[in-house]
Amino acid sequence: MIKRILSSLLFKVIVAIILGLLMGLFLPEWVNRGLETFKQLFSEFLGFSIPLIILGLIMPAIADLGNGAGKLLLTTAALAYGSTLFSGFSTFFVASNIFPSIIEPQNLNTVEENAVQLIPYFSIGIPPFLDVMTALALAFLIGLGLAPLGNSSLKRITVDFQKIIMMLIEKVIVPLLPLFILSIFSAIAYKGQVASVLGVFVKIIGVIFILHILLMLVQYVIAGLFTKKNPIRALLNMMPAYFTALGTQSSAATIPVTLKQVEKNGVSAKIANFVIPLGATIHLAGSTMKIVACAIALMLMQGLDFNFGMFAGFIMMLGIAMVAAPGVPGGAIMAAIGILQTMLGFDAEAQALMIALYIAMDSFGTAANITGDGAIAMVVDKILKKS
Repeated sequence: MIKRILSSLLFKVIVAIILGLLMGLFLPEWVNRGLETFKQLFSEFLGFSIPLIILGLIMPAIADLGNGAGKLLLTTAALAYGSTLFSGFSTFFVASNIFPSIIEPQNLNTVEENAVQLIPYFSIGIPPFLDVMTALALAFLIGLGLAPLGNSSLKRITVDFQKIIMMLIEKVIVPLLPLFILSIFSAIAYKGQVASVLGVFVKIIGVIFILHILLMLVQYVIAGLFTKKNPIRALLNMMPAYFTALGTQSSAATIPVTLKQVEKNGVSAKIANFVIPLGATIHLAGSTMKIVACAIALMLMQGLDFNFGMFAGFIMMLGIAMVAAPGVPGGAIMAAIGILQTMLGFDAEAQALMIALYIAMDSFGTAANITGDGAIAMVVDKILKKS
């Protein structure tokens, strides 16, 4: 147990934040310039990788979803996407009304005006061969085209490319993320922005935890009303799956427990065996909640303007892009980085803060995703029994 905790990405990120703050506060400029150099290089590499990640993950994901399109698949996918949209839009309205009263944008801006600037020793330009929106459009086009073709040679190529991209994420990007976050927080501490950033982090985490609880209650109240079952009892039946996801931070690892608990809520084994594995891939209401709330908080912190129209397009695209999220901790935020950059204008530092915030709450989002799958399974089972 202790070994698993020490090797977890969340533990590494927490250590990276603490070390980064200490290094920025107490180590000389030349050390922090070295970290700034790494931050610059990794940012350029990440920018180069984002279009490849989009192509490698979204193409086969969409092709697989289109394979046996039937009433069961369409019903599950529609409910999962609807739940994700509900989570995103409700989070936007709550966060846009609550966060302005607890996050003061002038704090960070005032410090930045008088802050010492860190300059990297060198940088290497690595321009991406596609911009993010072109990569998204191409991924959707190829994925939808491959869906009716079955096991074609091009589909096998996209599956092999997906494996390469997942290796890139698991073996290169994710292991380097803690060092990247360390470099971000060393710069924050060196520039005197510690109090502003950490204060915002604590407020965001507290609000999002409460929103997660409310989201699950709403999901089961709706499912209970539709199926005429006790929503509180159904939600309590899912608690073993919730706490398993909380500990493993993995939707895939929790599937056996989720299946067992869903059947306790009266869902047939046939429906559960289809809906739960699919939901673990396409239903990301908890993850959407975290990303939308964190994005609004960081935009307020930086004094950036936002509106409903901007976030409406972002939320709808987010619900599709994260379908391709790989089964690794932090996978959803990696799939979302591209649209954060293009649709909300997040620079490298804002992206790194998003990653740190997301990973800090990763287990709660995964647990909310998995628990919501149980509510969707109840509704799908009722719909198909009626028909």
